[in-house]
Amino acid sequence: MSVTPNVEPKIKVLPPEEARRIAAGEVIDRPSALVREFLDNAIDAGGRNIELIIEEGGINKTEVVDDGNGMGKDDLELCWLTHATSKIRSLDDLKTASTLGFRGEALSAAAAVSRLEIHSSPDGAQAWKLSVGPGEKGPPLLEQSPRTRGTSVRALGLYDTIPARKRFLKRPGSEAVSCQQIFNEKALAFPDIAFRFSQDGQLKSFLPPVSSLRERFIQIFLEEREGTFLYEIAASGKGFFLSVVFGGVELSRRDRRLQYVFANSRRIQDFALLQALEYGLSGWFPNGTHPLGAVFVNIDPELADFNIHPAKREVRFADPGAIHHALSSALRDFCRAELFQSSSRRAHCETDDNAQSENNNLPFAPSNTSHEESWEKISSDQLATEALHISFAAEETANYSVPLSQDSKIRYLGYLFGLFILVEKDDRLFIIDQHAAHERILYNRFIRGPVPTQELLVAIPFNTESPDDDLFLEEKQKELAKLGIVLKRNEGEWLIEALPSGWNLPDRETVNEILSLKTAGENLAERWAATLSCRKAVKDGDFLDEETALALAEEAFALPVQLCPHGRPIWFEISQRELLKAVKRL
Repeated sequence: MSVTPNVEPKIKVLPPEEARRIAAGEVIDRPSALVREFLDNAIDAGGRNIELIIEEGGINKTEVVDDGNGMGKDDLELCWLTHATSKIRSLDDLKTASTLGFRGEALSAAAAVSRLEIHSSPDGAQAWKLSVGPGEKGPPLLEQSPRTRGTSVRALGLYDTIPARKRFLKRPGSEAVSCQQIFNEKALAFPDIAFRFSQDGQLKSFLPPVSSLRERFIQIFLEEREGTFLYEIAASGKGFFLSVVFGGVELSRRDRRLQYVFANSRRIQDFALLQALEYGLSGWFPNGTHPLGAVFVNIDPELADFNIHPAKREVRFADPGAIHHALSSALRDFCRAELFQSSSRRAHCETDDNAQSENNNLPFAPSNTSHEESWEKISSDQLATEALHISFAAEETANYSVPLSQDSKIRYLGYLFGLFILVEKDDRLFIIDQHAAHERILYNRFIRGPVPTQELLVAIPFNTESPDDDLFLEEKQKELAKLGIVLKRNEGEWLIEALPSGWNLPDRETVNEILSLKTAGENLAERWAATLSCRKAVKDGDFLDEETALALAEEAFALPVQLCPHGRPIWFEISQRELLKAVKRL
């Protein structure tokens, strides 16, 4: 007869207090998380003046003070309990939640990992102060204490009672940087609210209310003179409205750190929309550089799920493709219709001080209205009225040509470094990049299409490395054929049966170029046209005789856009006046 051994159980249920403190660490992982949650509550409470105060990077103290609606004694007693919230009453309410916070986790989590003090008054007549800390038994301390209307929330000694977590916090200086980053993000999305940020007793930032997202972006990130090159446009679609703030090529960056996406005023991580920002501006920025900017999506809450991430950093949109298309199309149309025109005016203004001053005051893109309106206040009529609609057609581009006289002749001067054509026109010296100029000329021809195609005597076989590659080729097979790339799938492998005329890359490089189009998104035709034009254009070191060089220069001057498809300028010019000033003749 066998005897069942006495085995010690391995699975135990954690005590409620320990489980609560562990869960709190998912919401409040560092001081900047306190900043995010406290600022959200202050904004949701209707605060018009909000101040963030931190000490030792927020580790010793993180405090947010607002002049919002405040809380009475009864609400104050409940607000710190787990999932205590005024925002929702049932699961269905998540579909229409329009506030930044709604799950009732913030204050509870803060109380589990720090000493929490909340001081609040709904009217400025009566005020109460609550104090509660991690692991305390019994009800929290609640006492009357005078203050004006609004709320102060203060977290002291983050992780003092949880040393295992505290030792993984960064140095106070690094934590302070993260706190200010969250502060900037919240302030950016609410330009009509005044924000202050104080660190260790010193005022670090004061942002008074402004009338547009563009102005707030300048306040936070740019010098006043740089703001000249910042634009704001709008677009809309079914159930959503977009505002986009972005910098011109003058503000291009080597990294993407100043790119933001907001959904209903909440900063989110959305790679697809950042791609749309880059797609919409592709061809206007030199290789290796990126635009700075912020995308603000104001969407009907029923068309988005904000409850898929513990810290609400991600959103699932019902129709992300429509938002992506609206964003990239609006940017592309604006660049073609406005950005180049403004750049041309700036580039050809006189260089003396008075003219330069006038140039700095040139009008730029219109700003949309304040972003303070909630979704419920934006009707479909308003969306249609406020959205910026800019039409563009290839045949219209002549309206945006550079202001050079049409009847003046070009005088050939010579060749420089095997790269540049030197010509004189309208009392200006033009140094033309022969590759960039020829590349743009060819690009315009390929965009107008169709792309000349040449059937291959022997098809090029290849196998993909991932199901994503197969899916891309299958979905885009017809579109690629219009671009001169004829593909066929045969027993598990792909065959390239035709390519654009004159294509001469080795097989492996050809396959790589085709598969690289997977990242082009809606700009597939433009990306391929840029690739073709780059491959076919004259190269650095290719010698052009005088007749060919003059013909290329004349075509370059007639171009509607004086940038190569990758965003580099086609020429550099020096006026007679600039040369005379350089040699002290003026």
